[in-house]
Amino acid sequence: MGVVAGGLRMFRGAPHTAASPGGKMPLADHLRELRARLLRVSVALVVAMVVALFFYDFLLDLVRNPYENAISGLDDVESQITSAGVGGPLLLQLKLCAVAAVVAVSPYWLYQIWAFIVPGLHAHERRSTRIFTAVAGPLFLGGIALGYYVLPRGLEVLIGFTPAGVTNLVEFGDYFSFFVRLLLVFGIAFEIPLFIVMLSLAGVVTGRSLAQYRSWIIIGTFVFAAVATPSTDPFTMLFLAIPMTGLFLLSELIARFIDTRRAAKAAEWDDDEVSPLDLRPSSIDESAD
Repeated sequence: MGVVAGGLRMFRGAPHTAASPGGKMPLADHLRELRARLLRVSVALVVAMVVALFFYDFLLDLVRNPYENAISGLDDVESQITSAGVGGPLLLQLKLCAVAAVVAVSPYWLYQIWAFIVPGLHAHERRSTRIFTAVAGPLFLGGIALGYYVLPRGLEVLIGFTPAGVTNLVEFGDYFSFFVRLLLVFGIAFEIPLFIVMLSLAGVVTGRSLAQYRSWIIIGTFVFAAVATPSTDPFTMLFLAIPMTGLFLLSELIARFIDTRRAAKAAEWDDDEVSPLDLRPSSIDESAD
């Protein structure tokens, strides 16, 4: 029973010292909380990976479809997908199920990241964490869906450079790595505007500061899209950069709205406002007369 209780305490990660009103804790308590959250995420990933093993054939078809769609659009290019090595198929199966687990439990591990960055100590922090949990997962999955839609076009451009009379042999392990990198880049990129909004709720950034550096942020978005996408074609880059720019502009508007509400609340509780003085004599003064 003592071992079980100790294991449960590791998963809870409860601090030994109560947090201060400002949310400050000793470093040991932060590390204890980080360990607990990592353990929770690891267990969730292992369970999801075991479940994904039962759907391996379906997942394999999902991975192959972008390549087959790209090849169907190339009439003058001959290409085949191959698998090398004796243990390659087994390793590929484990990698595929692991990636499927990461995607499936993305709302949970995204919540654990945000809950560690901004502990829900106060009411407004708990509300922001609920907002993050409700939006982060769908945004991540939406980015992955967009990447999956764009992938065949990028593959078609890249494989289309194969010279006439040459057979393009695509090693499945390399193709799968390319597949995963592209989808994860799209998924993570769609989370960046959400983090901007959440940092605005926490008072770290303001809408005015975002507007001040808007042009540089947009340029940085296109540079990030060009560097992060594993394919070299401009279409994949634009498919990532344009939605990211739109989401950033939306996050700037939300940050401005948050700033306006925060300023209105501050005006309601302005302590510098002079209150009127009551100059009428009190009962003590009347008795003294």
